[in-house]
Amino acid sequence: MILYPAIDLKDGQAVRLVHGDMDQTTVFNDDPAAQARTFVEAGCEWLHLVDLNGAFAGTPVNAAPVEAILKACPVPAQLGGGIRDMATIEAWIDKGLARVILGTVAVENPDLVREAAREFPGKVAVGLDARNGFVATKGWAEETDVQVTELAKSFEDAGIAAIIYTDILRDGAMKGPNITATENLARAVSIPVIASGGVSSMDDLIALKQTGVIAGAISGRALYDGAIDLGAALDALKD
Repeated sequence: MILYPAIDLKDGQAVRLVHGDMDQTTVFNDDPAAQARTFVEAGCEWLHLVDLNGAFAGTPVNAAPVEAILKACPVPAQLGGGIRDMATIEAWIDKGLARVILGTVAVENPDLVREAAREFPGKVAVGLDARNGFVATKGWAEETDVQVTELAKSFEDAGIAAIIYTDILRDGAMKGPNITATENLARAVSIPVIASGGVSSMDDLIALKQTGVIAGAISGRALYDGAIDLGAALDALKD
């Protein structure tokens, strides 16, 4: 199981939110590229990046720090937030991004997801952000009546690389991930599922791994706070 250290970008800084609330922000580093290098030096295989401003604006806002991270770090990175058209997808991949994460457009324009997955095999993931089992969009600000599992199943034949499943009510709250919901989703589809939201301890990581069906986990605040030692976690998750 791959552990993805998370760098959430707001106003050019590495931050963490609670429950996705832009008003509940903790700044962890003024230099996101330096933070990324710290994670890489600890041995991470991937980085998970989120343009929080972009998720609300619908277009990239924190491009400069993302580009700085891509230049500074030799490991692949995935990015979500504000990626809602083919031109933006192509631009990010041309800049060296290993994987784009499409969230809002997966609900509003699923054909774009399919087109992008065909055009860029292995480089397109879908971000499913859920509140009580239903997908939320536009930086989690808008609720939908779309069920997570049904939306995930609709992309079974699209060729997407992964699904990033986030339980919004767990995100940034250090209360543990929704293991049951994540495992159920992973068992419902053949697409690799990455857990996000609330991963706050080694026990959480081990429990996710022990399901045997979850491909990865994203953690942010716990790594910044020291609740999870990245090096130790990476060692524990090796097969």
